[in-house]
Amino acid sequence: MLAWFAANAWLPQGWAQNVRCEIEAQGRIARIDVGANSDGRDGCERIDGPVIPGLCNLHSHAFQRAFAGLAERSQGDDQGDNFWTWRELMYRFVARLSPESLGHIAAQLYVELLKGGYTSVCEFQYVHRDLNGFAYANAGEMSERIIAAAREMDIGLTLLPVLYMTSNFGGAPPHTGQRHFLSDPEMLLRLVQDLRKRYGGAICVGVAPHSLRAVPPQALDALVGGLAALGGGPIHIHVAEQTKEVDDCLAWSGQRPVRWLLDKQPVTPAWCLVHATHMTPDETLALAQAGAVAGLCPTTEANLGDGFFALPEYARHGGVYGIGSDSNISTSCAEELRWLEYGQRLKFRKHNVMASDVGRSVGEALYGQVLFGGARAAGRPVGGLEVGHRADLVVLDPNHPSLIGRGRDSWLDAYMFCALGNPVRDVMVGGKWVIRGGRHALEEGTAQRYAGALRELMQ
Repeated sequence: MLAWFAANAWLPQGWAQNVRCEIEAQGRIARIDVGANSDGRDGCERIDGPVIPGLCNLHSHAFQRAFAGLAERSQGDDQGDNFWTWRELMYRFVARLSPESLGHIAAQLYVELLKGGYTSVCEFQYVHRDLNGFAYANAGEMSERIIAAAREMDIGLTLLPVLYMTSNFGGAPPHTGQRHFLSDPEMLLRLVQDLRKRYGGAICVGVAPHSLRAVPPQALDALVGGLAALGGGPIHIHVAEQTKEVDDCLAWSGQRPVRWLLDKQPVTPAWCLVHATHMTPDETLALAQAGAVAGLCPTTEANLGDGFFALPEYARHGGVYGIGSDSNISTSCAEELRWLEYGQRLKFRKHNVMASDVGRSVGEALYGQVLFGGARAAGRPVGGLEVGHRADLVVLDPNHPSLIGRGRDSWLDAYMFCALGNPVRDVMVGGKWVIRGGRHALEEGTAQRYAGALRELMQ
């Protein structure tokens, strides 16, 4: 049995000293002792540096990692650039995406996410068709490329095959740019069933109705009911990201999207509502009471000009939330958390907005919340350093400029708010070291394959 000892580790109750952890063969934590002794002669590995649990990235589109930085030029539209002009550029990019290039892009992304402090990822996988918009002979062709990349790079995975059928509310037919995403509930449920049989507990497989505008009500019913018949699982959906989406939903149904979803579906803690940016106070309260996870992606939401999530109000109601890298313009969980707080500071023109109690660390408050929310969204036992959970952890470098001279009461604050490089030194996933000294064993070859995929895409 693998065991490690650390002078300082962040456990559910906070920072603890002289922590000894035993890990069973399946990669789960079997035992944790606080105030332990270890001289290294018992086969226990000594860890030098603060140990924190690894985070789950609850929302990622892997292929968009290769698109990052290609939409930062004005399109000259009379209404100005926005999410919808960005989307058209993204459609043109994805039209060149092959299974091989997706696999190479995902592998590069997952190395970067591991080095950025994430130990698992929820992949919102909505590219299902080939370059001409035809179905692959193997319906899971693109999903299996994601699985292979995650397993090769040793990052935990929740795969969310996406249902995408229409271009807008009321059953508007999809347009050419969306032909690579098209699926139906029956195809998606067969894929979920097949992947669960093939991979068992190695990954978690749920579903993702893309959005209310892309999935008609009857299809959403079929997907949610079909997943329940298969034993349930995570359900993720984009909702209320843009004001146009809210206006279109009102015109179609007379209700705002979050309200419509809460009224028409059994929204439970198995659900993750990604973005949920534009909600009324009543919707904010109702979502918090449902126990669903709000999937917040601050760097992408800032990049696309989405707006500000009502985070303090949602948190006051006990709302559960986590973070995701979404379009992968950033692969650092510290940066995502920093902008989660900074967005609220800009909105309210206040400092330390998300510190729930006087004198409490903002970093610890945020980290604890997104740790819990990410685990719930992933449907996997990855919510902290405790018995029964996956042994997913991050070791910070105490000699990094961001952490030098800091004590345990400010380590997480320094990690998040001192944007002076990356203090992540080592990362363990499921009891296996995958990042040592800031490096992944496969990163050179992975980067070379990624470069080749980009050359092919950019021709």
